[in-house]
Amino acid sequence: MKVIYVISILIIYLEMFYKAIILKSGSAIDILYTVLFSTQIILIINLICNLFKEKISKIILMIVSLVITIWFGTQAVFFNLFSVPLSFSTLGLAGGALGYVDVVIEIIVKNALIILACLLPLILLFVFNKRIKFEQYNKKTILIFLAIILGVTGLKIGAIHIDKNDIYSAYNLCYKMDAQEKNIKKFGVLTSTVIDLKRTVVGTNEEVIVSANSNLEENKTEVKVEYNQVDLKIEEKKDNTSDKTLKSIYEYIESVEPTNKNKYTGYFKDKNLIFILAEGFNSIAVDEELTPTLYKLTNSGFVFNNFYSPVYLSTTGGEFQATTGLIPSQSILSLWKSNSPEISYALGNSFSKSGYKANAYHNWSYTYYSREKTMKTLGFDSYMGIGNGLEKLIDSEWLPRDVDMMNVTTDFYTDEDKFVTFYITVSGHAPYNLSGGNSTALRYKEQVKDLPYSNSIKAYLASQIELDRALETLIKNLEEANDLDDTVIAVVGDHYPYTLDMKDINSRSSYERDEIVEVNRSNFIIWNSEMKETIAVDKVGSQIDVLPTLLNLFDIEYDSRLIIGQDILSNNEGIAIFSDRSWVTDYGTYFAADKKFVAKENKDIPAGYLDRINQSVSNKFTMSNLFIKHNIYDKILKK
Repeated sequence: MKVIYVISILIIYLEMFYKAIILKSGSAIDILYTVLFSTQIILIINLICNLFKEKISKIILMIVSLVITIWFGTQAVFFNLFSVPLSFSTLGLAGGALGYVDVVIEIIVKNALIILACLLPLILLFVFNKRIKFEQYNKKTILIFLAIILGVTGLKIGAIHIDKNDIYSAYNLCYKMDAQEKNIKKFGVLTSTVIDLKRTVVGTNEEVIVSANSNLEENKTEVKVEYNQVDLKIEEKKDNTSDKTLKSIYEYIESVEPTNKNKYTGYFKDKNLIFILAEGFNSIAVDEELTPTLYKLTNSGFVFNNFYSPVYLSTTGGEFQATTGLIPSQSILSLWKSNSPEISYALGNSFSKSGYKANAYHNWSYTYYSREKTMKTLGFDSYMGIGNGLEKLIDSEWLPRDVDMMNVTTDFYTDEDKFVTFYITVSGHAPYNLSGGNSTALRYKEQVKDLPYSNSIKAYLASQIELDRALETLIKNLEEANDLDDTVIAVVGDHYPYTLDMKDINSRSSYERDEIVEVNRSNFIIWNSEMKETIAVDKVGSQIDVLPTLLNLFDIEYDSRLIIGQDILSNNEGIAIFSDRSWVTDYGTYFAADKKFVAKENKDIPAGYLDRINQSVSNKFTMSNLFIKHNIYDKILKK
């Protein structure tokens, strides 16, 4: 068999496998794009493998095939776990997300069939390698192949320019948009890898489509409305720059409808805030008997009935969303951890400027996900974890207890006049088993052993009992310090427990969840002991809405046009956005992979609604990137 056939079978098999099994989608046009773009790669590899003597050529073929297979397998397992492709820009962050040996072993076991399927053509290649024919091309054949490669390149360029108008057209994906999953869907894994590598090295020129916002003008003329905005002097900044990207950013900010101040503005003015990013917390953990404190807090105070915690690369993505109000791409998470950009409205920064003492605590390594750097960008100069002080106060063996962290840290801030305290818990971390790999699960094994669920779900529920006890401890400590009535407790999960199977998750869910959108549905707790009523909120919201909602409730000045999320309590339409650019609004759910919209009952969908929301979602991704890449907070807000 000729080399070109071997390479073709290997690459096309892996590309189609990824589309069918991992992405679970693949339109005819996307398959054609993938085959066309893969053809160029196949021809180049074939040419290289036929330039040398047979022994050297065979070694080259084996090495190239091995690297390609490993990359596809890695991408498949990574996407299956985190719902995002692995990017070169965040290889370090990916290492952090997979930095637990027990978790890695569990992932490999659960994805054994996927790994085996990826290895199949490589195994066959090694078994039948003696039947492969290497031709050792002469100059004439080399020139012919170079001409063919140039011809295929021309076809690629032509295909890219066929349709420039669609939001996620091949042209926009290649030149104007950082959307790696869309690239894989359109062009395949290998071509997307080339694009990703290029962007990691030289960057990309992202563009935003600005459209006039008629609703804003209508609101301002018909009724007097106060908005969460300040005078940013955008027009002046726009006139004083020749940078096209900055101009487009300023034009976008001008076009955005700010959120309105409302009856809940200042609802918690001058109270303290304790904000908890809870490891693996999801609504399936809430149980009146097993987790009574979580049950109490999720069913009183503010109750958000349509809230989502979308997965964007594990805990670090959830942390970034909830504390900055921005959508985290992998490149932006990398910049956040390496360049310490100014994020003026981040949780600690916003409250510090209003006279709050900002403290942060994490009961695992204080340098994990580069938090020794990122906590400063979030505005927490006082930050303690394992390795810079907390290990002297609690047992730091894996898994450290959330209860212990609450017990030893409460006294550090309750004497302050006003405080904002940020906790990142760890006791709810995977792996979820009762066989010795999870000390938290073993601690509460007796409470869950007779439940009618799999051992994985039992272990997960046991891990969340620790969070429940930590909240109970926190409330008790605040009460003893006479600070409970003056303190608001906010809790949000960093992500759903993504190492669990969907079957297990649905065994605890009150309805059948899909693995793209509804698997991310969760709770957002905002609770204060003095609240006399439960305030139910049906509007759709997600993690990027956490920060602006809190800022409005505490009446802290901010410009809502500079935060991609929005106050859930405002009049603006609710939306939750997911990593593959699917979304949920108050009108329905859009599944991006299939371009399918499922409307909610009794909802009349306005004309052009899908195009408008898809463009808005695209802009939100782009602007989240540009705000950080171009240090917009520093340019606009610093005097």
